[in-house]
Amino acid sequence: MAPPTPSPSPPRRTLLGRLPLPERSYVAEALRTETVGGVLLLVAAVAALIWANTFGGSYDSVSHFHFGPGFLGLDLSVAHWAADGLLAVFFFVAGVELKRELVAGELRDPKAAALPVVAALCGMAVPALVYTLTVVVGGGSLAGWAVPTATDIAFALAVLAVIGASLPSALRAFLLTLAVVDDLFAILIIAVFFTSDLNFVALGGAVVGLAAFYLLLRFEVRGWYVYVPLALAIWGLMYNSGVHATIAGVAMGLMLRCTRREGEEHSPGEHIEHLVRPVSAGIAVPLFALFAAGVTMSGEALTGVFTRPETLGVVLGLVLGKTVGIFGGTYLAARFTKAELNKDLAWADVLALASLAGIGFTVSLLIGELAFSGDAEMTNEIKAAVLIGSLVSALLACVLLRMRVRRYRALFEAEELDEDGSGVPDVYEQDDPGYHLRMAAIHEEKAAEHRRLAQQAGAARNKPDSPA
Repeated sequence: MAPPTPSPSPPRRTLLGRLPLPERSYVAEALRTETVGGVLLLVAAVAALIWANTFGGSYDSVSHFHFGPGFLGLDLSVAHWAADGLLAVFFFVAGVELKRELVAGELRDPKAAALPVVAALCGMAVPALVYTLTVVVGGGSLAGWAVPTATDIAFALAVLAVIGASLPSALRAFLLTLAVVDDLFAILIIAVFFTSDLNFVALGGAVVGLAAFYLLLRFEVRGWYVYVPLALAIWGLMYNSGVHATIAGVAMGLMLRCTRREGEEHSPGEHIEHLVRPVSAGIAVPLFALFAAGVTMSGEALTGVFTRPETLGVVLGLVLGKTVGIFGGTYLAARFTKAELNKDLAWADVLALASLAGIGFTVSLLIGELAFSGDAEMTNEIKAAVLIGSLVSALLACVLLRMRVRRYRALFEAEELDEDGSGVPDVYEQDDPGYHLRMAAIHEEKAAEHRRLAQQAGAARNKPDSPA
């Protein structure tokens, strides 16, 4: 009697495999906007450093200039408006991104979501652990443990734009998903650990406003003139409640519908994100950087970064903690889920991406301000540590990415190739008979042209006056 035929084992899931075409198109558009915003962010940070270190008096005067309706509790400084007001727009976009990832993107499938979630969690836990160990050994303050936990996607993309590394879509999507999950946990950290005494009347008003916002969306009420005033009222109430005001932006972003109905080219969430993202990346975040990155970079301040345990913990957390955390988390997730790394990539690519995630600028600066709000000198040094740690991470990522840049360009060009002119990259048409028929016609036309040229060359060669 023949032994029973063993059932074939299920195919191993590919880690960092090629994205589906719609997801690839969305990621490409999102990252294109963030790249432009990242360059503006970089310019704003440099401008802030020059302004603060050459005309420090005017920088402080502008940053601390107060305006706003005091009777509503909103007489705030320019720097405060930038951190609590403009960043609410940034976190609104982060909320929409998170909602889309959960319902239509990489996070909708629990098995596929496990990898970026584990990588992001490890990429936050290890930097916090590195900071904690550094300050415990050095006898410093634990207040800044959350500073090195955040990744700045816009700044990271600006670095990619500067060094010209055209990452394949799988790596770009992984970086974006990492940043989205990272933003989610950063939001939770801000909400849980940096909430002051609660004003329950204002908080109740914010909750009522959010409920009204949700109902208007569900009844498909249209008109910016309805939503913008309501959003401003929710933001103001959230600010006065003691909960950080940016949480209002996240909450409203999460309420948008991000799934497409029949006949819709884009969901409402995708449409609004398309409109608001340029405002976030091009105006809100650069202006925040202008009034948050103005660090006095004296010799004493720079020396203090490497001698004070709090600032050294931030630098080590960003450079070492982020790299080890994300790389280690990705490797462990792949090992335990038995996923197989994309054959076109290597673990060195994951290491380079992990080091790039050590660029923690926008949210790290915000958390640094919240963690040491009563100590101006420490806040300045923490900001300097964030800038130095991000710079070192960027330089490390540049070295690692440049070592593989030719490979990335080859993969990127292969993904972009559209030889049949259909508007869809050829790698996505391999199962389409029409594609192969179009390519056959193209090759037949080329073959006919070469036969004609061969005949012309033969005729010219046979002429009496042709060269021997």
